[in-house]
Amino acid sequence: MIYDRYGLIGHPIGHSRSPQLFEAAYGGRYGYDLIEAEQFSLAWERFVEGPYRAINVTAPFKADAAAMADFPDEAVKRLGAANIVVRTDRGMAAHNSDFLGVKLLLERYASGMKSVSVIGFGGAGKAAAAAAEACGLETKVLRHNELENGAEADVIIFTLPKPAPGCELLRGKLLIEANYRNPSFGNGGLELPEGCLLVPGLQWLAAQAVTGYELMTGEKPDAESIEKVMSNG
Repeated sequence: MIYDRYGLIGHPIGHSRSPQLFEAAYGGRYGYDLIEAEQFSLAWERFVEGPYRAINVTAPFKADAAAMADFPDEAVKRLGAANIVVRTDRGMAAHNSDFLGVKLLLERYASGMKSVSVIGFGGAGKAAAAAAEACGLETKVLRHNELENGAEADVIIFTLPKPAPGCELLRGKLLIEANYRNPSFGNGGLELPEGCLLVPGLQWLAAQAVTGYELMTGEKPDAESIEKVMSNG
């Protein structure tokens, strides 16, 4: 079999922008399918038995994919979650582009900064904390119920799905938000701390695509085209 297609497994995934982003990344040269199933075993079987070289993985299957992989990378081992699986001659390799995307954003925007407060302890929050630590930043993680007095750090990484009491008291030089569908800051309604730069969720998503797609295909994606798609909503 020729393994020349890519895809996404998860449920539900009908809303996903992954096909559009992948098409932009490679000028439509590769096929990309939504492989939707309510059960992980069914989605995984379609991947393994199909013509897929690699897949993205989204909720609720990231932990399952990490457990099934033959060769999880260090971030996957630490986080217990994978959102990229690549077929290799030796077996299935797993990666986490939440970790890779945040690391890219920190390297791009947080030069000279020393401290990070990650807001939220779900999958995105854990990946963000691991990325911040990998960048050598002093890292603290706060859950939604630990924000009564706000938080202050050079970098705030906000991963909650919606605002929580105390969010208006966050203080930092840089705020990176995970949520791109219903953001809390900027157009989402909450004001940024004075002098704070916002990196919105769409840039987080684009950073995941840029770092993740190269692992999937072995080819650098067209980052400008990805970011253009993101900017067009």
